[in-house]
Formats: sequence, C-alpha cells, structure tokens
Amino acid sequence: MAIFKLIHLLSIMIWVGGMFFAYVVLRPSAAEILQPPERLQLWNNVFGRFFNWVWVTSVLTVLTGISMIIQFGGMANVPRYIHAMLLLGTIMLGIYAYVYFGQYRIFSISVASKDWPKAATSLATIRKLIATNLLIGFSIFAIVELSR
Repeated sequence: MAIFKLIHLLSIMIWVGGMFFAYVVLRPSAAEILQPPERLQLWNNVFGRFFNWVWVTSVLTVLTGISMIIQFGGMANVPRYIHAMLLLGTIMLGIYAYVYFGQYRIFSISVASKDWPKAATSLATIRKLIATNLLIGFSIFAIVELSR
C-alpha cells in the first residue's frame, strides 16, 4: 500500500502545486510584463503542457485511490475522511473536465484565431475554476491531516 500512497500523494502534489504556482506566481508575473495578446498566448502554451500532466496525475490519483480503498476492504471499511476526500476529488475532476473539454477548447481556438476578447473571457472563467479547484485541493489536505 505504501507505493500506492506515495504515487497518490505525488500526483496530488503535482496537480495542486501546479495550480498554486500558476495562480499565485505565474499569473501576476505575466500580467506585470506582458501585453494581453502575449499573455494569452503564454497561457495557451502553459495550459497545453500543464493539462497533459493533470491528465496523468488524475488517472494515477484515481487508480491509486481505488487500489487503497480495495486494500482497506471497500468503502464500508475506510475512515469517514476518505469519503470526503473521494467526494471532493470527484468534484475536482468534474471541474477539470469542464475546464479542459469546455473552456480550454474555446480559449485555445480563440487564441489561435486571435480573438483576444473571447480568449480573455474564457481565460477569466478558467482562472475562477482553477481557483475553486485549488481551494478544494487545500480543503482535502486539511480534512485528511486534521482527521488522522
């Protein structure tokens, strides 16, 4: 179980840490030095790379989480905080799927066609959804650590 737990934690660290870096460090830095068209192009490139990692980490998180639940003997045998983690993680995955298949597609097409106002509107939505997922990710860490 230890290897599953390690992979689980590393995957979450990459996903939540990436959101933290993007939101708290990259976003304000890019806004300070780049004009909107360049900033939107930067975000398009960043998302293209980061979202590939989120796919990998989300799959690993789900697989390792299910494996650990099975090793505990199923959901009936895991502590309540695991139920909360599973619920909140599922919400995070749903938000990510909406960002990726909805807003990111619109954003990427808008950037490619140089429709800067539409790209900016989509980016603003993505930013809010990433902030929501970041808060949910922090909440999961808090729930797990405070429940042990």
